[in-house]
Amino acid sequence: MKSIGELERIRREAMTGIGPRVARTRVTFVVHMGTDGLAAGARDVMMAILDELRRQGLTDCLVTQTDVTGLHAKPPVVDLLIPGHASLTYTRVTPEDARRIVVRHLVAARAAVGQ
Repeated sequence: MKSIGELERIRREAMTGIGPRVARTRVTFVVHMGTDGLAAGARDVMMAILDELRRQGLTDCLVTQTDVTGLHAKPPVVDLLIPGHASLTYTRVTPEDARRIVVRHLVAARAAVGQ
């Protein structure tokens, strides 16, 4: 990088790629991946969410991770953030539960509105 102008150009290019993706995000899954979550299978839960989204052809969802949030006795934990709605927190989630969460909240909702 040689100048402020070049830095600005790089920023604009990055925002061009990110902007549409963020604007299209309908739902965000947050998988708690602290050591207790990882020990309880949070990685498998995250992979199940990603696989079910891919299998259902859902591309307007964001799957991200966070560290420990205080629910140590109930990992793996998944938060579901839907714009305009209260967040949902699922505890002791198994990979099978994760797939059901995707279907319940996304596939069924999409079918209900005829998408």
